[in-house]
Amino acid sequence: MAQGTLTIAWAGAGAALLALAAPAAGAQVLGSDAAACTTAQGPAILATVTGLKDRTGTLKLELYPPNEKDFLAGDDDLAREGKFFRRVTVTPPPSGDAAICIRVPRPGRYAMFLGHDRDGKRKFNFWSDGAGFPSNHKIGRARPKLVDALIDAGPGITRTTIRAQYLRGLGGFGFMR
Repeated sequence: MAQGTLTIAWAGAGAALLALAAPAAGAQVLGSDAAACTTAQGPAILATVTGLKDRTGTLKLELYPPNEKDFLAGDDDLAREGKFFRRVTVTPPPSGDAAICIRVPRPGRYAMFLGHDRDGKRKFNFWSDGAGFPSNHKIGRARPKLVDALIDAGPGITRTTIRAQYLRGLGGFGFMR
């Protein structure tokens, strides 16, 4: 009897772990790293992106080393210095939230940036593009702070929700209503 109870407990724990790795209801996991999240291979981060202004352009999820010097540095510069950088670019889904998976080389701390390249020019346009970070603090008019971008990735699938922000007049970047 005790053995049967143990089997049920393990089965319940396994189902709970699979539920944690699954995307939000109805959301397809997007990106070149999707298999790392859908098959629970890890380590990876599954970011659910909410609050998109529209469905134009592309979404890019980027990971940087967790320090001021490297945060938002050019990927060519980071590569030249032998530092970690990863980017996953996807087309926004036609509706709902976007679930984007990005692999990490090992569990640890990273800096994460979400960009919504609405004009398709592959360079951040302050006037039209959107941005977001795991902390979901309002960006305002200042350069994003490293502390708002930090995320600790575990050995499996780490989940986060990022709310996209766009220029909202004199107050700077903020959330869509």
